[in-house]
Amino acid sequence: TVKPGPAARAFDAAAKRPYAALFVLCALLWLPGLFSLPPLDRDESRFAQSSKQMLETGNFVDIRFGFVPRYKKPVGIYWLQAASTAVAGLGDRSHIWTYRLPSFLGGFAAAWLTFWLARAVAPPPAAFAASALLAGTLLLSAEATIATTDAVLLATVVAAQAMLLRAYLAARNSGRPKLPWAIALAGWAAIGIGILVKGPVTPGVCILTALVLSLWDRNGAWLRATRPVAGLAVLLAIVLPWLIAIWIQTHGNFFTQSLGGDFASKLAGGQESHGALPGYYLVLASVALWPATLFLIPAIAFAAIRRDAPAVRFLIVWAASVWVVAEIVPTKLPHYVLPAYPALAALMALWAVSEVPLKREGLLRFAAIVQYGLGVLAIAAAPIAATTIYAGHAPIWLIAVSVLGGVIGLLAIPCFFRRDEGGAIVFALAGAAVLYATLTLGGAPLLQQLWVSPRASALVAKDARAGDPPVVLAGYEEPSLVFLLGTNTRLAVDGSAAADAVADAGGLALIERHERTAFIDRLAEMGAQAAKVDTLSGLNYSRGKPVTIDVYRVAAVHQVIAPPAE
Repeated sequence: TVKPGPAARAFDAAAKRPYAALFVLCALLWLPGLFSLPPLDRDESRFAQSSKQMLETGNFVDIRFGFVPRYKKPVGIYWLQAASTAVAGLGDRSHIWTYRLPSFLGGFAAAWLTFWLARAVAPPPAAFAASALLAGTLLLSAEATIATTDAVLLATVVAAQAMLLRAYLAARNSGRPKLPWAIALAGWAAIGIGILVKGPVTPGVCILTALVLSLWDRNGAWLRATRPVAGLAVLLAIVLPWLIAIWIQTHGNFFTQSLGGDFASKLAGGQESHGALPGYYLVLASVALWPATLFLIPAIAFAAIRRDAPAVRFLIVWAASVWVVAEIVPTKLPHYVLPAYPALAALMALWAVSEVPLKREGLLRFAAIVQYGLGVLAIAAAPIAATTIYAGHAPIWLIAVSVLGGVIGLLAIPCFFRRDEGGAIVFALAGAAVLYATLTLGGAPLLQQLWVSPRASALVAKDARAGDPPVVLAGYEEPSLVFLLGTNTRLAVDGSAAADAVADAGGLALIERHERTAFIDRLAEMGAQAAKVDTLSGLNYSRGKPVTIDVYRVAAVHQVIAPPAE
């Protein structure tokens, strides 16, 4: 039970209005980064640019980045980003925050749906605790702030799993009402939307959970409650129209590249240098799952004791299945384990309100505090370390705010010791809100060395002249710069090709130093005149390499055609 106290009373008041409180919490945690961060490389800018091109061309079937097909993910997230930009952008498609709105709303939907999921097995305060802990995690806060698939995907996973959980509980408890048709079909619709967002992930989580659970119970009859025939019809009605359209549009190339290329290569090996050994996510959890880590270790012990309870068993299977598969797959990115987080958050909340005694509970709480405390220190130190490394120094005000956020977060520890779980959640989330805003609103604008693309775009805006053709890039061609400069930006394979491209019509060329010699030599061969008008240096964080970019203005080469001989 929640002990009395100011923080606990604040928690109780929020739990009485869970949806409004969750929205306010999500806004405090996520909006600072959504509006303050520039376009990020590489996935965010690729998604945003491809969505922008849908609006520019009116083609909402095919997916392209520049002139190149982008057949890695299905169309769902591009539709959502195009729609949010069409509405919120008011005709302006150049602001990255409009493409991030689906992620923000998807993250909020995931938190709201986690509350609804937990209400099937827990009272409102515990359900609110589960949803608030999920919303506060560093990983979801990051994904809800950037224009990628994973926050929206998580909402579809939680909706589908909430339907499965209710079906499972109804079959295991004769006193429970049957699963209503509306909930069953809504769950199937969520799977269909999930397929349009990220292919096999949402159905994969559901299938894996249902399979392992049925094997554990030696009984899969409960799945009949999900109305599989009608549900599959709903799913196919959602996904088939676009699948047929993209098959016709690309002659099947989308499926070859998406499933046979992108998805299969991630299963076969570490794609794009993102390989890691099993245990990667376990190590990462102290930061990625923070501040919910305060409840993680006791919740795991609680789950082991109560594993025969149907709800606990379902949550164990869900979390463990996703986690184990993520650890086994050679390609590893932090967000791959995110679909396990709602189940873990629900187990944490069930432990917090349970009366089940844990063996060596004091030791478990101490271990949880150590893990949580290390997360506080790491996240509080992050903006200080980043500005010291990349800006030369950390301002006093930034240090002070980081320390304040850390202190607020650490106040959760005495509450946790007193078994004031509600108070601990309030202080942990308050500390998270301060620290996340310090990272995004406070520290990020100081890291100009990392924001090469916005600086390069600003130089182009300063040096451009009326009538200039699209800019030519060589050596530094990150998607964020293409997004900022526009769809018609010309990408050259090297400095020589950049010279060929810019010499015909003249204009500006942005040439990274490693391509400068080839660029200048080729211009000299053609007799073209070029003047360097600006330079910038920074760090290409996508590659971990320093870059220096020169801005050249090139005069067009006018070929003189000799008159025919008399």
